[in-house]
Amino acid sequence: MLFDSHSNSAIALPNRIAMAPMTRCRADHRDAVPNDMIVEYYRQRASAGLIISEGVPVSDRARGYINTPALWNDAQAAGWRRVSDAVHSADGRIFAQLWHCGRVAHAALHVDGSAPAGVSKKPAATQTMIPGQDGKITQVACGQPQALSLTEIRGVVAEFAHAAKLAMQAGFDGVEIHGANGYLLDQFRCPALNNRNDAYGGSLANRYRLLLEVVDAVAAEVGPQRVAVRQSPYGVANDMVADPEPMATYPWLARELNQRGIGFLHIYCQSADWIHDAGHSMMPALRDAFHGGLIACGGFKTADACEAILARGHADLIAIGKPYIANPDLVERLRCNAPLNKWDVNSFYAGGATGYTDYPTL
Repeated sequence: MLFDSHSNSAIALPNRIAMAPMTRCRADHRDAVPNDMIVEYYRQRASAGLIISEGVPVSDRARGYINTPALWNDAQAAGWRRVSDAVHSADGRIFAQLWHCGRVAHAALHVDGSAPAGVSKKPAATQTMIPGQDGKITQVACGQPQALSLTEIRGVVAEFAHAAKLAMQAGFDGVEIHGANGYLLDQFRCPALNNRNDAYGGSLANRYRLLLEVVDAVAAEVGPQRVAVRQSPYGVANDMVADPEPMATYPWLARELNQRGIGFLHIYCQSADWIHDAGHSMMPALRDAFHGGLIACGGFKTADACEAILARGHADLIAIGKPYIANPDLVERLRCNAPLNKWDVNSFYAGGATGYTDYPTL
């Protein structure tokens, strides 16, 4: 099954292996335009059934890390067009992951020096990377966020919609909305952070209101079948608190997305509670609630592990992260059970071609 095709009414994928979104920090922070290295990086990995790009900030204030390629203006869209053209020329498919980091940010990353945007004023007890002296990157604590006003929230929805429009202009096959890993949309979902007393706080429906408004606005631009939404049940990345009622929260959202005809729901497991195991109830519950393409991500390294969850019917695609960094020909390696290159953690965000476009193929 892993090497079989998968399709919906909008897109056909040649296999069921997805390249998971991974921040790599290879753009120039000043313009955030994808460069030649980024074009080559994605071209090398085009044998994936679907590439989901690294997180693409939808505005300057959405940026939370240095040197991330973005998608809020025409120059950035033109840079991404070079990427999508390269992927398509190698018979690949690619979605842009639309991203707002929210409180996981620092004012030094924003052109106007604006404070990070948050669901509340509670800062993230984690670090980020900002420009330092002599062009060097400096790691610092995230800044003090400002709680978004209702007007600013409407602006965030518009930014996602505009980025989705630019993604189509850039030749992407679709978009993924990053609602996971402690970034802005996940911050609104989290009851430990969301202390709002307006329409975006309190009940589960209110805490997911912003995400669903973004989904509706993005789907209006690209079509619902070309939209994916990423979630991270039990996730605690970026100083998050695990959801207190995950078996109520995530199936609820899955039903909402299903009613909208959204193409893909991407579930990233980042905890010791391995939700992709046969005995866990999360993926079956999501499968019952959501009838589109269900993407499982987290810890998959062998074809057998991928095949097992596909055979149970608990996923339609498998997204693989770090192994894809070191193995641009991962599909071929899994197909013939070849050994995998080991990745170099020190080069993940280091800039330059080393540890980025220089990993060997079979």
